[in-house]
Amino acid sequence: MAKRFALVWALFVTMSLAAFAGDVAQFVNLGFSPDSRYFMFGQFGIREKGSAAWASSFIVDVPANAFAPKAVRQFTSSNPVEPGASPIGALLNVLSEGAAVQKSFHIDHLLSGRLLYILVDGAPASDALEFRDFPSGRTYRITMTQAATDAGASFGLSISVTEKDGAVKTISAGNPALKRAGVKAYHIKQIILAPDGTSLVFLVQKEEQDTTGYNIRYMIETVRVK
Repeated sequence: MAKRFALVWALFVTMSLAAFAGDVAQFVNLGFSPDSRYFMFGQFGIREKGSAAWASSFIVDVPANAFAPKAVRQFTSSNPVEPGASPIGALLNVLSEGAAVQKSFHIDHLLSGRLLYILVDGAPASDALEFRDFPSGRTYRITMTQAATDAGASFGLSISVTEKDGAVKTISAGNPALKRAGVKAYHIKQIILAPDGTSLVFLVQKEEQDTTGYNIRYMIETVRVK
């Protein structure tokens, strides 16, 4: 009962934030599979043009750093959202329609991993992070490099993991050669440690520009650290 209450409370808080979101997407951690191989996340919001509620959900193959087969779903409402209303229903529609796929990947919505880092709304973003995870004894040093042109923007991640015994592992992620059209900048929004402690999930915030204005969207990069 306590776990169910916690999930309902989390949705309530997310719904409250979404009411002020505009065309800024709200991210939702939708959980891992019990073996930590798959991670599911969602995002939702209200289109600036037309005020339609929208949502999308994704299941990521964590070791492969790629979307799982047939595990990307999207929804956009045909009618505008009433003033002051929340678009959370769009995400619930996506989850309902994709329930069979979620079940096939054994996604547990309460198995959310452990949050190692979060960029608080309104705080300045940094492309260089260093912190220690006390439960595991690891120290992380992360550098994001990015380049933007009129054709779009790309980024790369350099990750150094120092174990408590002093062993160091260096990992690269992202693709500096891939320029995503319409993207102006990237920021590391969250870093999540998978439940089995072997992988990191990077939530990357994308600042996008299109004909309707300025948007915030999210993407995922995953790396093995053990």
